[in-house]
Amino acid sequence: MQKCDTKAPMNVSSDAFEGDIATKVGTYTGNVIVIQTVCKLRADKVNVNIVEGKPDKVYAYGNVVFVNPCGTATGDNGVYDLGSNPPTITLTGKVVLTKEKNVMRGTKLVVNTDTGVAHVTSIGAQGGRVQSTLQPQQKQANATKKTSAGGNSCTGS
Repeated sequence: MQKCDTKAPMNVSSDAFEGDIATKVGTYTGNVIVIQTVCKLRADKVNVNIVEGKPDKVYAYGNVVFVNPCGTATGDNGVYDLGSNPPTITLTGKVVLTKEKNVMRGTKLVVNTDTGVAHVTSIGAQGGRVQSTLQPQQKQANATKKTSAGGNSCTGS
């Protein structure tokens, strides 16, 4: 599986940009798209904090969508922490994690972008429990296709 490479260049596009040289924070607004290798983050507004000349943390606000080879996650807000070891993406609010036809819902998702391991919690939600819909795997007519369990390191817990 190809993973997010936090040392790779980060491409950001948006409707508008404002940079604060003193605080080293770039604020992107309007249909923001952040791409770094195989990882893509979309949001209404994004703040990028620069430390030692490189992106350290990316704060995403409003309609956040994070897509990587393991699946798609959505939430109200998010933080892509490139400076942590390991690097993580954290989404909060109404969180939905989707992998193929499987869906998990909660209030907080933390994904290790190196391994693809995801942790979902549902603190503060009605009932306080993570909700999941897991579909049985269908047998594939084409034997050359890989199954979701066939050798990738994307897991949820």
